[in-house]
Amino acid sequence: MIIVVADTAPLRYLVQIQHEHLLPRLYTRVWIPGVVLAELRHEGTPGLVSQWSARLPSWLEVRELDPSRPTRDDLVGLDPGEREAIELAHELKADLLLIDERSGALAARRQGFTVTGTLGVLVEAARLGLVSIEDALDRLGKTNFRRTPELFAQTRELVRRGDAGKE
Repeated sequence: MIIVVADTAPLRYLVQIQHEHLLPRLYTRVWIPGVVLAELRHEGTPGLVSQWSARLPSWLEVRELDPSRPTRDDLVGLDPGEREAIELAHELKADLLLIDERSGALAARRQGFTVTGTLGVLVEAARLGLVSIEDALDRLGKTNFRRTPELFAQTRELVRRGDAGKE
């Protein structure tokens, strides 16, 4: 079993588009730090996400980090969710980090972690036939997920090439 740690954004967007069920099918279990749970429950969070986070699924495990631990110098400046997700990934010796934000993903990669985000999860699920990438991108396009038409076109191409490579 691979160890997967998630930041807030991938969980939030997958819940918003009602595709969070893909996570246990792809990874079995996902860990989050307590601050990510707090962000999912923040008053400004979309209602669907707040409701989901009030009744966490069994495949999601929350792990509190020691608040007295020093922050790694290269994580200063990241938001608390990203910072603690990377810290938890170190603690658990994670195989994969789910982070959407560019600065957090870059910091995690610099520390040797494999990183993917919401789109990476959708690409992997689509390649396995678990989801229609068109439906998923259409749903994601109705949220405030930051994207360009080129980004969604590249995502479709990754799925198309992945399918072609399996034939």
